[in-house]
This record gives sequence, structure tokens and C-alpha cells, in this order.
Amino acid sequence: MSLIARIAAMTALAFAGCAPALAQIAVHPVILDLQPGALQRTDFAVENPTSERVFVAVEPARIEAPGSAAENRVTVSDPNSLGLLVSPPRMILEPGERRFVRVAALALPGEADRIFRVAVRPVAGEVTGQESGLKVLVGYDLLVIQRPAAPSATLDWEDRGTELVIRNTGNSNLQLVNGKACREGQRAESCAIIPPARLYAGNAMTVAKETGQILSYDLIFMGRARRQVFQR
Repeated sequence: MSLIARIAAMTALAFAGCAPALAQIAVHPVILDLQPGALQRTDFAVENPTSERVFVAVEPARIEAPGSAAENRVTVSDPNSLGLLVSPPRMILEPGERRFVRVAALALPGEADRIFRVAVRPVAGEVTGQESGLKVLVGYDLLVIQRPAAPSATLDWEDRGTELVIRNTGNSNLQLVNGKACREGQRAESCAIIPPARLYAGNAMTVAKETGQILSYDLIFMGRARRQVFQR
């Protein structure tokens, strides 16, 4: 199951032989893509698959300079200032219960992507039972993309022999998946696998390679995929 999972909080009692107790939620989907020409709102589901009541907090943030060294997470209480409305911000889920959270952009699509994150995390409660316990709370950090009015993802690249530099010169992000590094005439199944990435507008990524290897990726942009071989 694909997810963006983070440890949101951990509380512990310092006793030997403590037993872990998971207070966990399930969230779907974890990437929300608001495209031009469509409603600038969508929903995601939060489910409590455990046998205990779970308290959940939902906290949106705006991401400035996403994917760069200057990336900054901005959290403000006013949705209009943030540019994103998330409702409800808190909820109580009974065992087996599922509820939906509405996410709505508060501005029309602009000239470039607007990137947000929505942290969905259970709030720590007491560990039940007679034994001392460790409660690990697993939360999610959803990615919200508001695409520009005229989205484009155009790539330029430079092969430097032992590395390939790929630049996104467009105004919207895309994913690079199923990456392979092959030599001329090499069968695809025997090629080296290279990790996936998301390349935001204006950013560059550097991929290590051996001299003579040719890199290729599946490029996924707004639900469509194509194979790109990085060779002049």
C-alpha cells in the first residue's frame, strides 16, 4: 500500500519490558491533485481500523519553494491567508468508523503550482491495560497540488558522464518512475534500477550513473505517462 507515513508523536513510560500498542489510522488517497477546469476541491477518507476510539487532528500547511534547498513549510490559522481550507480540522473516530475530510483551494489556479501539505495524525491518549506500554502514533503527510491555469512540465537535461542532471523548465511538477540505467544493447530486465523522484517546477535533480549508461524514466504528468530516454 502506497502511503506517505511519518512518526507524528511518541510517548513512553521508562519501564523494562514495555509492550507496544499501536494507535493507527488509515488515510486514502495521500496525493490530491487539483487540476484546472475542474472543481478546486476534493475529499480524502480517514478510517479507524483499530478497536479503540481515536482522536484525529488535521493541519494544513503551504509549502514555499517545494523541493529546493529553500523549501519552507508555512502554517497559519487563517485559511484565506494559507490559500487552503480543510474541514473538519479535528474528529473523533470510533472503532471501524470512516469519515471524509474536504480540501478546497481558496484561490483560482495561478501561473505555477501551489503546493500544500496536510498532516493527519492521531492524538495521543492513555495506554490501556495493566502493563506499562509504548504508544506509537502513525500519521500521514498528504500532498496537495493545485495545478496552474495552463500546466506544463518540460524537461532539459545534461549528461556529464558519471551523472545526469535533469531540470524541470515548466510550471508544474511531474513524477519520474520506473527508472533504468542501461548500456547500449542491454536487455531492460538486466539494467540497473534508479530510484523514483518528483521534480517540481524550476528544480533540478542529479542522478549518478556510470559512463556509457543511458538513463530512462516513465514520466507521469497529470495522470498521463510516457517513456523518456535521456539521450541526445
